[in-house]
Amino acid sequence: MTKDLKTQLSRRHALGMMGAGAAALFTPNLLGRPAFAQTPPDSPTGRVIVGLSQEPTVFNPLMPKIEVDDNVHFSIFDALFRIDATGEIVPNLATEVPTLENGGISEDGLEWRVRLREDVKWHDGEPFTAEDVKFTLELIVDPDFRAWRTSGHDLVRDITVVSPTEISWRMEEAFAPYLSFLTETFIVPEHILAAAENPNEAPFNQKPIGTGAFKWGERTAGDNLTLVANPDYHGDGPYIEELIFRYIPDMTVLFTQFQSGSIDVVGRSYITQDNYEAAQALPDRQVDLVPAPSVESIYLNLERPQFQDPAVRQALYHALDRASIIDVLYYGLPKATETFMPPQSMYYHDGLPSQEFNLDRAREILDEAGWMPGSDGVREKDGVRLEFTNSTTTGAHLREQTQQFVQQTFAEIGVRMNIENMPAAVMWGDHWVLSQFDTVMVGITYLIAADPDVTNRFHTDAIAAQGGNGSNTGQYSNPEVDALLEKGARTFDPEERKAIYREAQEIIRGELPFLPLFSYTQVYGRKAGLEGFVPNTNTRSETWNAASWYWS
Repeated sequence: MTKDLKTQLSRRHALGMMGAGAAALFTPNLLGRPAFAQTPPDSPTGRVIVGLSQEPTVFNPLMPKIEVDDNVHFSIFDALFRIDATGEIVPNLATEVPTLENGGISEDGLEWRVRLREDVKWHDGEPFTAEDVKFTLELIVDPDFRAWRTSGHDLVRDITVVSPTEISWRMEEAFAPYLSFLTETFIVPEHILAAAENPNEAPFNQKPIGTGAFKWGERTAGDNLTLVANPDYHGDGPYIEELIFRYIPDMTVLFTQFQSGSIDVVGRSYITQDNYEAAQALPDRQVDLVPAPSVESIYLNLERPQFQDPAVRQALYHALDRASIIDVLYYGLPKATETFMPPQSMYYHDGLPSQEFNLDRAREILDEAGWMPGSDGVREKDGVRLEFTNSTTTGAHLREQTQQFVQQTFAEIGVRMNIENMPAAVMWGDHWVLSQFDTVMVGITYLIAADPDVTNRFHTDAIAAQGGNGSNTGQYSNPEVDALLEKGARTFDPEERKAIYREAQEIIRGELPFLPLFSYTQVYGRKAGLEGFVPNTNTRSETWNAASWYWS
């Protein structure tokens, strides 16, 4: 990779704000409508095969899930609103985005009114109404339901169905991120799930019915999932007959199948950085570098005794040779970071202390903290050994190489890191959700639709392993950060929010509940001739607008 290209990448960013604030990187594209000169077909034709290195397994969009599941959710379901590639929140099931100006949101941010489309049908032909929205919002906060995220929804009160096409509610207190959260709150059918004895185990969860551009087709577990065009879709499109997700757990094989033409789009986890040059040389392929919102890190389970000592976390961070990992293993494409906030966000803190790779300093920190080498060279203190397991998904060869490299440098400071990788379905199941790991090598998108709120990841009440609702799998708990996150969620002024989230980033960087490696630059690949494809860093899905895709 040339120095000039690296310079271009480091400068390739844009800041934008819509509502509470959003990042924007790409050319505007109307939701569900191609913004291209080519003309889409009059009726769906052809198919697109998306290759995924992780298998979608969670099909109820309200339940605990990982990013790859969103590819299916965005295709089958709709939300009240969506966020496009420019960072603009646009109507989806609603007819307009509520604002202070149009009277949809009161001046104090507490009273909400949303008007809905009247031409929407569920895939089984039943009409979509405000009752479905009410049911969805109430199900999310039902204590007996295993919800993925309750933050914000737990403030909703007095939900009122004004008419089949209008709904209102009151917020217990102002919550600035809520509009953004609603862009990823997919509406589920009241007429199906209300009749289920247990929504957590309903047949719907394995064969969902939505209002989206694609309907459930068939699934072969461990291999592929086929969605078919919804001819009654209320929006523009879909223009393809079938959207197929093919599960290819080995990243090298995933790229090989893209080379051979067996897949049309390389989905998560995309083309690995070591294959970027080879991908560029392929004929009839479109390959793009896309700054991504996800951050790669070594995630620590802070309930493990060795990680409760801040000195251990500091020493481990000094023992990470990030520059070599980025430049040698990842071919210089990612960007080193010190925070969970993506660099393209207007809330990114660019003044945090830079990590220093220094093994001598790492040893010194551990010595001073009383972690002394045992007979086998592994440090220990008060009966606790500095030995732990690191896990990630099998078949992710760059992560596996990174693990081996980190394992060696950690050994040089008296730390033993064992490697135990798992298939994606096991790795991101209870092992991850319920914090059954020691450490994990993982890429996480912390923001929801570009809003800076990270309550779901860092608030004490979001620790699922301790009875909370959220994705704080590292079990991080800090009352000061909790207070900042609560304050940030109640603050609507972008400048005030900047100060709040900068302070939160400073505290989290100082405490190192996770060890940041880099902010991703993803390598997107697709066959030439696939029109309507637009990367969107404000979502967790490359198929966010698959309704717009068609072959030229």
